[in-house]
Amino acid sequence: MTQNRLPLAGFRILSAEQYGAGPYGTMFLAQLGAEVIKIEPPAKDGSGGGDTARAVGPHFLRKGESLYFQAFNLNKRSLTLDLRTDDGQKIFHELVGRSHAVANNMRGDLPKALGLDYDALKGINPAIVCAHLSAYGRDNERARWPGYDYLMQAEAGFMQLTGEPDGPPTRFGLSMVDFMTGTMMTIGLLAALMDTQRTGLGRDVDVDLLGAALHQTSYPAVWYLNTGDVTTRSPRSSHPSVVPSQLVRSADGWIFVMAQLPKFWTILCERIGRTDLAADERFATPKARLANRDTLTVILDEIFSAHPTAHWLGVLEGHMPVSPVHGLDAALDNPFIHATGMVQQTAHPDMEDMRVLANPIRIDGERLPSRAAPLLGADTTAILGEIGYDEDEIARLRAAEVI
Repeated sequence: MTQNRLPLAGFRILSAEQYGAGPYGTMFLAQLGAEVIKIEPPAKDGSGGGDTARAVGPHFLRKGESLYFQAFNLNKRSLTLDLRTDDGQKIFHELVGRSHAVANNMRGDLPKALGLDYDALKGINPAIVCAHLSAYGRDNERARWPGYDYLMQAEAGFMQLTGEPDGPPTRFGLSMVDFMTGTMMTIGLLAALMDTQRTGLGRDVDVDLLGAALHQTSYPAVWYLNTGDVTTRSPRSSHPSVVPSQLVRSADGWIFVMAQLPKFWTILCERIGRTDLAADERFATPKARLANRDTLTVILDEIFSAHPTAHWLGVLEGHMPVSPVHGLDAALDNPFIHATGMVQQTAHPDMEDMRVLANPIRIDGERLPSRAAPLLGADTTAILGEIGYDEDEIARLRAAEVI
């Protein structure tokens, strides 16, 4: 797929971003063809600058670049710029006049202080879209509070819903609230851009980690809000009301079996040679299976423990929803994901054959292209040259640590 055939080709997004949530969202925009200029603080007084994610270990490329950083910043350009200086604001405003959107994932009180909101920028570019991702929002008593994914999992109820019933509250193994919120920010930004194409007017778009986390509580939230029913943890990572839809022990580990629809319960019983279970009054209906979940779990464990997971996958795959329980290594070594192109190779100055995850979106059946995340400030000189700065002026700005 050529770059000019990507759907966001021709759009320029400025992003004052760091760490995970914001960069994850804007990476989608960059891979869909937008020119995403990542604004990073320059080095000051000899100390390193840039997105703090550049220093997150434990794995680094040869010159100290973080592999963590690569996970969130493919296809972007890097501009070092001190937005707290007059010269920095002048450069930023010149870029705003040539851009379609400004994104940030700063603490809620900082976008206004740094002039990143629509009120500050509409006089420069009335069509500019300003997307804000913060921990708790920009217009409430928590605007100045710092916040991270793990806190949201705790406060929004995720941890109390995760894990075994007799275990401690448990977070997801990954920062899913960050990733969901970053994705929501891009949806809002793209919707506002569509409106701007019609009206010529931009606006502010806001999303916050806690709000996004709460929204993802979805049907248990609606159950509680309307009936007072509090969903609690279920054993074996099972569905709260559908049985069996859970982990089952095999001879060499675990398998996840989902009889999510009544027909799949019948198929399961037939495929494992136990049609008697389908006729057993304890398990004959969804309600009965829920009431007798523990008893059914013991029976399924006895059956599945007779053979390894691979055997049961051969029996059930393609007939009903079923999956092996992989470790991260097995998940990434899975031949299926390589056959579907979910792992790509891209060259980095420090690693010629760096492998990254492909974007899950396909356009016209093709995976989106991946380009290695930029070195700190790799595009600063080029970007300033594009907006009219000569070598002497760039040298002055660099000496003053504006860039």
